[in-house]
Amino acid sequence: MRAFVRVTDRHAFDTIIDARSPAEFEIDHIPGAVNCPVLDNEERRIVGTLYKQAGAFEAKRVGGAMVAANLARHLREQFADRPVDWKPLVYCWRGGLRSGSMTTWLRMVGWDAQQLAGGYKSWRRHVIDTIAAQAPVLPLVVVCGATGSAKTRVLHALAAQGEQTLDLEGLARHKGSLLGALFDIPQPSQTAFETAIAAVIEQVDMSRPLYVEGESARIGRLNLPVPLVGRLRASACIEIQASLPARLDFLLRDYAYLGDRPAWLADQLEPLKPLHGKDTIAAWQAMAHAGNLPQLFAELVTKHYDPSYARSQSKHFHAWQARRVLTADDLSPQGVEAIARAITAIATAQTPATASDSARDAFQS
Repeated sequence: MRAFVRVTDRHAFDTIIDARSPAEFEIDHIPGAVNCPVLDNEERRIVGTLYKQAGAFEAKRVGGAMVAANLARHLREQFADRPVDWKPLVYCWRGGLRSGSMTTWLRMVGWDAQQLAGGYKSWRRHVIDTIAAQAPVLPLVVVCGATGSAKTRVLHALAAQGEQTLDLEGLARHKGSLLGALFDIPQPSQTAFETAIAAVIEQVDMSRPLYVEGESARIGRLNLPVPLVGRLRASACIEIQASLPARLDFLLRDYAYLGDRPAWLADQLEPLKPLHGKDTIAAWQAMAHAGNLPQLFAELVTKHYDPSYARSQSKHFHAWQARRVLTADDLSPQGVEAIARAITAIATAQTPATASDSARDAFQS
């Protein structure tokens, strides 16, 4: 029996099929879905133009032939090895003709295909509702620290040690700083970013800490959802206070690739002119063109990042005065693992003395 399925029941299916065009799929899609378009990008444009210029009948006549050809191709190729008990869930933009056509054909073959009620629009509503309901009650522990304190690496170490983490910079594909863009890796769309956040937080065990890096309300060109920003600002903080030599050494390792893009690096400094003046920026840009990263990073950290950090933390994080502090001189991979263990000890109401020897030796709280 054919039925319209709710978003919350999607996990009961073997495969989730996105029947929209590749361009729509690229913007955002249900996590884990495979794209099997019934109309490709150009075909969708043609049908849309026909609908406006010649009416619904002509659009459906021409589009129907395209849909039939694409469905036949999917049956010959992507669906050729599916067993008789395969159970796919199909969706399009609104749960209309595109997903309806594919569902009908799959059911004619003999598979128990079902259609997602409301299509992608119902998924989008689910994402918004999940963030609105879950973000304000997340058990966040915010890991803070000045630029170069290896916060993201600490977050990765926490995840490797079995802790719950929300890696916002990873989901945003951006390091969150002035120089944080990743070469040849574009940021996702705003909707895809929110989908990725919702996919993480709906799996959170509310009885355990969820570690997140202290972020501004914007990462690159993406905005954090407002309910999440509110929770981030109100949550408990643990600050990593790493020594300046350790931070600069870490930055030179973590941003070493910038030495291969001197022109790009110099261009990224241009927006800082109103803050630091033309002469200072010109000097920094000369360092970038010369590949003098040690001097450039030292200047940026001490004259730009650190003053900004000092001004912003107490304003952004309401519990800043009550934060716990870890001092560190070692931001090597081993040092980062020790920081992660010490953070876990603090967040679970243990004292640093009950943490591992390496954490106890490396930090004071």
